[in-house]
Amino acid sequence: MDAMLRKIDSRLDALPVSVALVLPDGSRAGRAAADVVLTFRDWGSLAVLAAGQIGKLGEDIVEGRVQLDGRMRDLMAAAAQLLPGSPVSSDTNWWSDMLRRARSIALHSPQKDAEQIQFHYDVSDDFYALWLDPRRVYSCAYFREPGMSLAQAQEAKLDHICRKLMLRPGERFLDIGAGWGGLLMWAAEHYGVDATGITLSKNQHAHVQRLIAAKGLQGRVRMQLLDYRELDEARGFDKIASVGMFEHVGRANMQLYFGKIQRLLKPGGLVMNHGITAGGVNTSQLGAGMGDFIGKYIFPGGELLHVSHVLREMSMANLEMLDTENLRPHYARTLWAWSDALEEQLPEAQHVLETTGSARDAGKVLRAYRLYLAGCAMSFEQGWIALHQMLAARPDGHLETGSLRGAQSTYPFNREYIYR
Repeated sequence: MDAMLRKIDSRLDALPVSVALVLPDGSRAGRAAADVVLTFRDWGSLAVLAAGQIGKLGEDIVEGRVQLDGRMRDLMAAAAQLLPGSPVSSDTNWWSDMLRRARSIALHSPQKDAEQIQFHYDVSDDFYALWLDPRRVYSCAYFREPGMSLAQAQEAKLDHICRKLMLRPGERFLDIGAGWGGLLMWAAEHYGVDATGITLSKNQHAHVQRLIAAKGLQGRVRMQLLDYRELDEARGFDKIASVGMFEHVGRANMQLYFGKIQRLLKPGGLVMNHGITAGGVNTSQLGAGMGDFIGKYIFPGGELLHVSHVLREMSMANLEMLDTENLRPHYARTLWAWSDALEEQLPEAQHVLETTGSARDAGKVLRAYRLYLAGCAMSFEQGWIALHQMLAARPDGHLETGSLRGAQSTYPFNREYIYR
């Protein structure tokens, strides 16, 4: 025990912020006046800290075995330095690959996916509304200008996607995993498309149905409570977007997923896949227990692929990659905006979860989301995870399509059209 405490003391001294520990016997380690204070109720949690198992320490905080006092930004500054090594170091071999694939298959049946989506997104609409922008866009914003607010950056992101997809009035547009309808409504109202969205979240489905009615868009916008595997392929779509969705699909289902998109997309049409990607080439989740924490409390069944693997899967589905953009720092800033907004209204968040939330313990949910938002912001800053927009086309085989011979799609093969 003495050796463990000496090890912890030496590590505390090297941190960029001051941290104090209150031990189970009432004694104290670290500085008297500290930015972050962790109060331990059992010695096992202290051993977790000594080992640098940040995700497990987060679990102890959620479960009340450790009490946290301090700013989330300060906690994450300390957490990044307490790790024993890189959380994206490779652990791949043939055995781990086989186990990962078997686990992925088991986690991603249609019923299991529905349960996992509802676990996360149906916590409480009012809770999400506290810290998201007014449109409730729950994905990486695009800070086109440095001084943009979160709301402005989310609208810039919606428009960025619509411009990349070259949406035109009357086109059939599909949004897979449409969330609370931000992109669906933006595309319909600003680009005049005939828009269809799908979700597995009952709360999101009901919210978007109300939006459609309130805006009088029943004729050309629809939201379906539907698994992507069940989408009707009889009528193709001109353009497809998938934003923050494929992280839930699972490594084992990537060929099925992109194959489905390819069949849904009309020849010559465009698809935008916008999602979180792994920082390590052979890792599917963060190490040091952080991935396990997210899987237990936030996104059960979530799996990440490196962008190189995603592009390979898209190519195998006969989708031609056209343009890939990394927005990693934008997501760090987005998550810090969410985290700061939540931290500013913790009593209200607790009340909302107690009165409108699911059957889960409100205190645990709030503590989990505080750690999740700040922890993910730190992870994007560190480059442990990334965010890529991948624009692709289903080639139509017509060499004379458009003004550029051999384009085989509506894509002009330059980026000028995005910014005009």
